[in-house]
Amino acid sequence: MRPLPVGEHGLLVELDSAEEVEALHAELLRRAADGTLPRVGEIVPAARTVFLDGLADPRGLIAELATWDVPPLTATNRPTVEIPVRYDGPDLADVAALWGTTPEEVVCLHSGTAFHVAFCGFAPGFGYLTGLPEHLHVPRRETPRTKVPVGAVALAGPYTGVYPRSSPGGWQLIGSTDALLWDPHREPAALLAPGTRVRFVPQETVESAR
Repeated sequence: MRPLPVGEHGLLVELDSAEEVEALHAELLRRAADGTLPRVGEIVPAARTVFLDGLADPRGLIAELATWDVPPLTATNRPTVEIPVRYDGPDLADVAALWGTTPEEVVCLHSGTAFHVAFCGFAPGFGYLTGLPEHLHVPRRETPRTKVPVGAVALAGPYTGVYPRSSPGGWQLIGSTDALLWDPHREPAALLAPGTRVRFVPQETVESAR
């Protein structure tokens, strides 16, 4: 854990792994909820960092962090969200080829994986989900699409994601969902939050993707 002051009221904590980020983020939220964390405006996790903004005394928190014993995050203390998916993405066959298997097996492997949200970003409601083993990581497309439809379920590197709105994108599209990832009229607006467990539930066969 390497805490670095940012400006007068910010603190960036660098960590060695996504698991450490998730554990620290959960611990910060727990302490904020029970009133043992100094007042903070925002707590923002990323791939290898957690950023805290709005601190009155960032250097004081650095000293406090050195005394913390941050427990690892376990599956039992994470909320779970199920997302229904039609595995009909235009890149399903390409992912199957990269994995050395069939589209049907891609569906089984993907839907059988216990994912969790490592961090959020890119667009409101977009979660970077980890869980696929390293040998199933896939590259981004060589040529990004100018428009990816809302609800597209996609893979890139170690991550799975669901596009909460239509946008350009270079991820491999394997399916689609009608789940509403971001709703400003809902509380909370984001369906997914860091630490949330996610299961993808197949809704139909992959025949249409062939």
